[in-house]
Amino acid sequence: MSSRRAQKVAEAIREVVGMAILAELNDPRIRDVTVTYVEVSNDLCHAKIHVSVMGDESRQNLSLRGLQSAAGFLQSKIARRLELRHTPRLKFLLDQGVKRSIEISKILDEVLPEKDTEL
Repeated sequence: MSSRRAQKVAEAIREVVGMAILAELNDPRIRDVTVTYVEVSNDLCHAKIHVSVMGDESRQNLSLRGLQSAAGFLQSKIARRLELRHTPRLKFLLDQGVKRSIEISKILDEVLPEKDTEL
């Protein structure tokens, strides 16, 4: 199995899951969720879906539980869209990249001196 195929499947899964979260999931726990990227194993049996959730830690954990409970529905959407022998098992992980970049930006604003814009 080529890693190129796994990348193409990962991108297709990201599109399907992202659109389903926006348009079809009615779970009140799942709000302000963005699919950042998807990792698929080379045998295409497992997919790790990294999501960014706006809000505090309890809100993020609540959304992750909601997504994991909707995994079966999302797998069926993927199965209909992609023609694979086996539909990958989905696991949702919290992507802290956006949160960390905001924190780093705040720290840099505090530490670095302000530039004078007046000449």
